[in-house]
Amino acid sequence: MAGTVLGVGAGVFVFALLWVLVLLLCVLLSRASGIARFSVVFVFLAAVIITSVLLLFPRASESPAAEVEIKIVDAFFIGRYVLLAFLSAVFLGGLFLVLIHHVLEPVYAKPLRSC
Repeated sequence: MAGTVLGVGAGVFVFALLWVLVLLLCVLLSRASGIARFSVVFVFLAAVIITSVLLLFPRASESPAAEVEIKIVDAFFIGRYVLLAFLSAVFLGGLFLVLIHHVLEPVYAKPLRSC
């Protein structure tokens, strides 16, 4: 994974920069008066076209060049089940406490009418 930052490639940052600049330009143009105000539509359509061109014509191939056997290993298997057991115990404990609170809710007597 050469050329990645935080697990994503440079293309994600190009898209983010493009759309941040388009958003900034649209905000600035929306404050303009006259015909310049309606150019926001053209800026947005240009950004959509540029994005679609960049998405439809990728630079590198999607499949790896050499056939490499990929093994999928779940390294956090035990931790995941410990977390699941802990969350299940907390859920069942909370459900028990809610039901106990519902069953043991006090019933107050209505006041008697005095004639």
